[in-house]
Amino acid sequence: MHLNCHCVQEMLNIPDDKEVIALVGNPNVGKSVIFNKLTGRYVEVSNYPGTTVDVNYGFYKDYVIVDTPGVYGISSFNDEEIVTRDIVLSTQKIINVVDSVHLDRDLFLTQQLIDYQKEVIVVLNMVDEVEKNNIKIDIEKLKEILGVEVIATSASKGLGIDKLKEAIDKNLFKKGRITPNLEKILESEGKKFSCETLVEAENVFSSSVSELQEKIYALRRGYVDEIFNKTVKFDTKKLEFKNKLSQVLINPLTGIPILFATLYIMYYFMGVLVAQRLVDFTMNTVMGEYYLGFIKGIVEKFVSNAFLEKIIVGNYGILSMFPIIFLGLLFPLVVAFHLFMSILEDSGYLPRIAALVDRVFNKIGLNGRAIIPIILGFGCVTMATMTTRILGSKRERLITMFLLGLTIPCSAQLGIISGLISRLGFWYLVAYILIIGFIFGLVGRILNKIIKGESTSLFIDLPTLRIPQPSNVLKKTYYKSKGFLVEAFPIFVAATLVLGFLDATNLLHAIENFAQPVVTGFLKLPKQITEVFILSIIRRDYGAAGLVTIPTTKGQMFVALVTTTLFVPCITSFAMMTKENGLKYSVFVWISSAVIAILVGGVLANIML
Repeated sequence: MHLNCHCVQEMLNIPDDKEVIALVGNPNVGKSVIFNKLTGRYVEVSNYPGTTVDVNYGFYKDYVIVDTPGVYGISSFNDEEIVTRDIVLSTQKIINVVDSVHLDRDLFLTQQLIDYQKEVIVVLNMVDEVEKNNIKIDIEKLKEILGVEVIATSASKGLGIDKLKEAIDKNLFKKGRITPNLEKILESEGKKFSCETLVEAENVFSSSVSELQEKIYALRRGYVDEIFNKTVKFDTKKLEFKNKLSQVLINPLTGIPILFATLYIMYYFMGVLVAQRLVDFTMNTVMGEYYLGFIKGIVEKFVSNAFLEKIIVGNYGILSMFPIIFLGLLFPLVVAFHLFMSILEDSGYLPRIAALVDRVFNKIGLNGRAIIPIILGFGCVTMATMTTRILGSKRERLITMFLLGLTIPCSAQLGIISGLISRLGFWYLVAYILIIGFIFGLVGRILNKIIKGESTSLFIDLPTLRIPQPSNVLKKTYYKSKGFLVEAFPIFVAATLVLGFLDATNLLHAIENFAQPVVTGFLKLPKQITEVFILSIIRRDYGAAGLVTIPTTKGQMFVALVTTTLFVPCITSFAMMTKENGLKYSVFVWISSAVIAILVGGVLANIML
């Protein structure tokens, strides 16, 4: 009926001599934080066979801890659920992580695991949120009713982790009390109670729903509600306020103005405060005035070869343009973006944006969940492309990847665009948003028509709204910004060397002349913009940075910003698309983006210039 343990160990390349413990829970309950606390830094990632789902596993003493994808129940409606289903059914020891604030929801999966006769330890995570919301949980009574060990934790603060480790060391995993009358329901259908017959009765290997499955669901749901009512007491006034605020954020009449206000604050923060004021200091004063003069003086003193000097400190030098653009311009913008996004993420607002835009996204064959990779795309399109795995169908993933590669600028590129547009004026900003939004919607509608298959409905967890914790926000900002440095540094160095070599050998001039009919003729832009397109192929943000130093009119700058936004995905995004969907698809996206960018830019140029 189900896989044996060694089968899953083979699939994930887990050592046979170690016992497996599966971390199982709903989405956004803190499983990954607990996983990191238990396993430390040593983590392996395996792609689960037959799916696009990555599964993390690490080691705790003699155990292998497997971090399963978040699910609401053991079923087979998408790749994440299939992976979790297979791991759960083939693993005897389970650490079930639940959100203490949403016990009424999370205990359903807990009871399902107990009904499957798994040896379970329940982790009540986020107990600090329980206290803030004046919710009281009778842990001893909950332990007694479930018949398993229950441990309270606040994983993000490290509270209760030692008790969890102690429970694992003492092997306090237990089989709990199965749902009352569950055996009778199975017997009435001529089935003897066992894990195998229950799996068969609940139809977990199929996405269809049977009458028996509905009976079992209703019985378990009723029992879980009973457990919740016996063990949880809460302050209704505080809960009502948070629920009302949540409704305000997801109601289109109030939610859309709030979303636009949030985006405007982000634009002002990124485009004015950071891209203009801070970057003016870091790029022009610190790097331009102090650093550049200092480094040029040293190189000119020790390097006599003109060609080598041009490669090192010329217009595109590895010690001139690279550090000025990378550290003086791009890095402050990336830090600012991740700081802003970490605040939104920690507040619980992002999933509510998904619920808000669900109806709009339905028109282009997506549901609101697609907003998550799209928002992440404003940080890094490459990582957002990988995140499309959370979407329920291949069709949705193909549409979202195309739109990411075509219309979404990454964090540093967005910061540069915000800064340059703020200098042009407010109506240029409005026009830019309308044009990119129109292309997003139009291309989405076309892809919805031509890509076959069905899209899925939105089913997303709305975490508790809370005031962002400064420590969490700063940690996320630090690690994500550090990730940008590590990933982008070698690519930027390579791009600078390529451009420096082309400049030193006059090949750049030849390429500019070759592209002149398109760049200066059709797009009506200065021929130096060719350099921006070359850099954009390697890194979009590096390309956008080139616009800062090229003299243009307001109209030319606007055309250049729209064209470079729509231009081809950078080389790392192209590689990720190829990994996810094959070379044929990524080449199609690359060529289509180039054609759309030049056509839209040309039309704008002929209207405005």
